[in-house]
Amino acid sequence: MTQTTQTKSRTGGQVLVDQLLIHGADRAYCVPGESYLEVLDALHDVQDRFTLINARHEAGAANMAETHGKLTGQPGICMVTRGPGACHAAIGVHIAQQDSTPMILLVGQIARDTTDREAFQEVDYRAMFGPIAKWATQIDDARRIPEYMARAFRVATSGRPGPVVISLPEDMLTDVVQVADARPYAATHAELSDSSLEALKAELATAERPLLLLGGSGWSDETAANITRFAEANKIPVTTSFRRQDIVNNLSPVFAGDFGTSTAPSLYAHQREADLLVVIGARLGEMTTKTYTTITSPNPATRLVHVYPDADEIGRVYSPDLGLAAAPASVAAALADVDLGRADAWGSWCETLHNDYLTDSEAPNGGDWELDMGVALTQIRDSLPDDMVVTLDAGNHTGWAQRFLRFGRPGRIIGSTCGAMGYSVPAAVAASLENPDRLALSFVGDGGFMMSGNELATAAQYGGCPIVLVFNNGVYGTIRMHQERDHPERVSGTTLKNQDFVKMAEGLGAYAERVTKTADFADAFARARAAGRPAVIELVTNPEQISTRTTITKLRDAAKQKATAG
Repeated sequence: MTQTTQTKSRTGGQVLVDQLLIHGADRAYCVPGESYLEVLDALHDVQDRFTLINARHEAGAANMAETHGKLTGQPGICMVTRGPGACHAAIGVHIAQQDSTPMILLVGQIARDTTDREAFQEVDYRAMFGPIAKWATQIDDARRIPEYMARAFRVATSGRPGPVVISLPEDMLTDVVQVADARPYAATHAELSDSSLEALKAELATAERPLLLLGGSGWSDETAANITRFAEANKIPVTTSFRRQDIVNNLSPVFAGDFGTSTAPSLYAHQREADLLVVIGARLGEMTTKTYTTITSPNPATRLVHVYPDADEIGRVYSPDLGLAAAPASVAAALADVDLGRADAWGSWCETLHNDYLTDSEAPNGGDWELDMGVALTQIRDSLPDDMVVTLDAGNHTGWAQRFLRFGRPGRIIGSTCGAMGYSVPAAVAASLENPDRLALSFVGDGGFMMSGNELATAAQYGGCPIVLVFNNGVYGTIRMHQERDHPERVSGTTLKNQDFVKMAEGLGAYAERVTKTADFADAFARARAAGRPAVIELVTNPEQISTRTTITKLRDAAKQKATAG
């Protein structure tokens, strides 16, 4: 397509908005600020083509944009003002970086002629965001906005996706220029070559107990279907990295569980039994490797094939026997119809792993607890819609969703792999606003809800209907668990005195009720789904049941036994 220079003069703000539209963006999340008024004004003229959603906090806006990136594979757009606005939004950038999510953060900046004077709210955003963004830059010439924005979209989506931060001096946005628009961007991805495919097939063909580990971003419904077809045809068990359980349907006969915070002990044992680990799309980070203990660095005890979209990541921690730079879509498409002829040999191995997953995902009878969410979730999970979006916060409470719900496509599990508190509610709001007819279910602890529960007001304002499950046990659960393990009965800084979550939710425009018994959950959930507006169910749980696998008493007893033995 031939580009022609615009004969119409435009402000920098208008040029910027035109580039967003050219590159396919149709919504952004923001907290407005005077530093980018020209952008806000330009958006006023395209309201029929672009939706601007103002959140109640910049962290919420950034997390909503990051969620958009996860759901669509296209860069989520966030707009914030300089200084405090950018600092608040930094958490979304950090999440997008560790989760490999395409995202663009646009930051209003001080005028160019006041730089380096510590002007009001002045921050050097290249220095601030450089370590946590894929690219951080500033546009000083309005004529170069098309160039910078085209590069931003490409950088955010190509190779290993990630966040881009662009600083926009307020006077640059008011400059009037004539400039050609950029062509619509196209992402660049590494493809699996024929020779690489043959090398991968050769590694698999000689294995006795192969294990696939899938993760990272870039898994479209088609890509997930392709890798599932390959695994099922060859009877190769499939695991996923932390919070990527939706890549393969959990009821598929090849699914074996996930490596994260709720991993079954039996899966770790099977990982040690495997003689070949094929990792596709995952980074092999701290969460997936149990703080780098389940796989030996730098030379794993098990043969390792690592396939990743960015060659720089391969061998960063673990030296693979075979390392291939390729995007998940390319790998899955190449493998989709491959028959290695070993299905009979691998069938028993695969069946054992899947059966162990099914056993671990069945809740105990719940008799020990007045409200046992493992039991409650297993009672409703078969009635949940296939395309439901589940958003997860940080904390032990997410173990109930990760262990006892079932995931697959077209549904999504949306959670920060960097463990950011306050993520789940904004994520559920964004998911609901993206598709109001789709159930968005948020899991959040009492601590996390107090960080971002205010974004329910955003959902109410724009017509979103997320359901938020607030796990109220009066403690920062994960930290209390570690505290009791390392310093039993020496509680410090982990107790919460909570307010009335039901009244808070109602004040934000949500339907709300409190549940204290397992038997009451299903009916309360049905009422929340029927409410037709944002809904909150406060779940009063016992802090003694500190996770799905242990109790505070057990942690204390184990710590005391260890001290005695020492």
